Amino acid sequence: MKVTVDLDKCSDHGQCVFAAPDVFALNSRGELTFRDVAKGTYVSGELDEDLRDSIEEAIDVCPMQAIEIED
Repeated sequence: MKVTVDLDKCSDHGQCVFAAPDVFALNSRGELTFRDVAKGTYVSGELDEDLRDSIEEAIDVCPMQAIEIED
């Protein structure tokens, strides 16, 4: 499973960080840390299936609907 984040949609509200802190984090500028390594779209490496519930919660609470799971 991988996570895709549309960084063009994302407004760095940080709700995903609260829902899935093992997957999402904010940098010192209050932006998703993915912005340090990606522009436009971020695709994670392979993630453990144990994280699925928290990632699905992050998807649900994202006000911009910028997060998706790729199986």
